[in-house]
Amino acid sequence: MKLPSYLSLFLLTSNAAPTSAFMTSLQGKSASSTKLRSTTSDENPIAVNPLVANVKVSATVQIFSNVKQMQAEGIEVTSLCVGEPDFPPPQAVLDAASKAILDCDTRYTAVTGTAPLRQAIADDLLNRKGVKYDANTEIVVGNGAKQSVYQGVLTTAGPGDAVIIPAPYWPSYPEMVALAGAESIILETQEKDGYLITPEALQKCLDDNKDKNITLMILCNPSNPTGGVHNKKRLEELAEVLAGHPKIAILADEIYERLVYNDSEEDKHVSFASISPEMYKRTMTINGFSKAYAMTGMRLGYMAAPKPLAKAATTIQSQLTSCAGSISQAAGVAALKNVEESEMEQNVQIMREKRDYVIGRLKDMPNVELAVPPTGAFYVLPDVSKFYEGDDTQLCLDLLEKKRLALVPGSSFGAPGTVRISYATSLEELEVAMNKLQEFLEECD
Repeated sequence: MKLPSYLSLFLLTSNAAPTSAFMTSLQGKSASSTKLRSTTSDENPIAVNPLVANVKVSATVQIFSNVKQMQAEGIEVTSLCVGEPDFPPPQAVLDAASKAILDCDTRYTAVTGTAPLRQAIADDLLNRKGVKYDANTEIVVGNGAKQSVYQGVLTTAGPGDAVIIPAPYWPSYPEMVALAGAESIILETQEKDGYLITPEALQKCLDDNKDKNITLMILCNPSNPTGGVHNKKRLEELAEVLAGHPKIAILADEIYERLVYNDSEEDKHVSFASISPEMYKRTMTINGFSKAYAMTGMRLGYMAAPKPLAKAATTIQSQLTSCAGSISQAAGVAALKNVEESEMEQNVQIMREKRDYVIGRLKDMPNVELAVPPTGAFYVLPDVSKFYEGDDTQLCLDLLEKKRLALVPGSSFGAPGTVRISYATSLEELEVAMNKLQEFLEECD
């Protein structure tokens, strides 16, 4: 069947066919494993930096952008491809942003952020997570957690270095490592373990790559795309392994730490920096306001790290973007100081209900497997490898074409044979999406 014309939006280059271009963009190897070469064309003789030419566009962002374009053209699409809460920011956040605008609080701030926001972040980390940071020298506010992650990579890795990235992974991690000129080492995890890192797997990864100069390990907890949460006991086991490798820094991406659905005290989220004084000295904690406070468009995140690491990140940011937006920073202060805990807990409960609904629907779909239900974030990564001979990309393409349902192929996250479902939307939309998915899979049998 011929693909409809709107799938041409997936083109990355004007010379490739729609399907192959999209599939290549989603299934291609990481930029770190591609030979770098400058690119020119007959139309434009200016060479593109080989680092940029060999970095893939984020599959999630690409699909979401194209879905929005399709919707703007009047094509009705159900999308579960992006991680963005469907509820608005808390009223206290909106009020603070409005007041900042009316008060003309629109000037540059310090590169690291306003003093009130840095202090509010430091207080929040101490009170909720038990880690103490100097608000003046160890907090760096950026334009979203994504910028903070990238600056953490640039701070600790460069040409000749290697970075451990557990799979499944957020697709931007290996591309950021490639942009830094470093090499990604993929640490495979197992579905039967809930895609959590085991100390044995980490030790084996380190032993197998002992000839490489590993300078950084990325730990996304809770995980995007699996929703898995490493509890304190597991983090302590990983820290014990890392203790034997003192030159490896840890980038702890904890952007989803507010969205955890475990009821037991022993399974609650714990910051990796709190595990031990040694891990504290080696950890860059990344967090932000997009997921828990639904402030995605305000682009506000931060790094909390010991002074030498924070200083290096500040230097990088000073030459990239300077400060985060002053309006967003005012809103961030309100988020941390004026939003009641009961409101945050209510949002978590709503997300839990959505997760339970999606898990229940998936269990009723033959040949769809979910070995360990997710306990955090707002993603599910079911195994659909029994369909399409495991070709998750073609499955998602056909799903979009036939049912107008947009999901992200798991191969984009280093998990071939799976699809990522974001349940950060309304229950009504989730019902429509699950109906479409079930109908499509039944038609495949």
